[in-house]
Amino acid sequence: MAKYPINIGRWLRAAHSLLAPRQEQCLSCGRLGHQSTVLPGICEACARTIPWIRKPRCRKCGRHVGCPDCARGSDGSSLIRNRSAVAYSSEMRQWLSQYKYRGDEKYAEPLSRMLDSAYSILKAEIEAEAKLKWNADLLVPVPVSGLRLAERGFNQAERLAQYISAHRKIPVMELLIRAHHTGKQSFKGRAERLADMKRAFVPNPVWTQPFAGRIPFPDSPNSGIRTVPPSLSPSVRIIVVDDIYTTGSTIRACADTLQGMAISSGIRAEIYSLTWARS
Repeated sequence: MAKYPINIGRWLRAAHSLLAPRQEQCLSCGRLGHQSTVLPGICEACARTIPWIRKPRCRKCGRHVGCPDCARGSDGSSLIRNRSAVAYSSEMRQWLSQYKYRGDEKYAEPLSRMLDSAYSILKAEIEAEAKLKWNADLLVPVPVSGLRLAERGFNQAERLAQYISAHRKIPVMELLIRAHHTGKQSFKGRAERLADMKRAFVPNPVWTQPFAGRIPFPDSPNSGIRTVPPSLSPSVRIIVVDDIYTTGSTIRACADTLQGMAISSGIRAEIYSLTWARS
């Protein structure tokens, strides 16, 4: 019987290529590498550089450094607190730009998973303070104007909210609309942003009485809706969702409008916010 020589080195290399984790091109750096097990599309090297906000320095707005705005103590809005997943570094700005302005759908899942980590932090904080289990009842994405929707083809805040909704079983309701187009806020200073946001959001006419006798709960057998007698004056836990928190003027304007809607329905509202990044 003929004997065939075995190239052990070649065999070992072939076996290693089959068993080793597949290397793919990273969305961020473009290099081939092992993908992060947490963030699909992002390599392990880039994942290690993410500026996570694990322990925010400002308990009100979730900023990772000193916050002169909250230190003034003049915030009379309905917003209880904000939590963000990451600091808005130059790298994070690039990620958001690829998704938000260039429509790269591959960024949708990693960004959404990152925001979900901020929900975990918010939930853990509240549970530690209240000494009881806590979950949001409702997610409300910050609406975009018709012009922005036509430009981008989607509302990034709504997409982020939908991911958390699917993962956490929390309903999403588009309770707000933009009353007018406010232009790009990234080019404006704090005073201009605050002025722009006055009366920028109004109740969505589709929901004439969004809270009257109807509070959405994920565990209800009736399509997520539980009927609540108005006399009980229930409290609804609302989270406003957006991509970035800069001065907070957008988030606070949304929170104030939602609080007014809740009050008009005889319901107490606890309003928080989640943003992907904090500048």
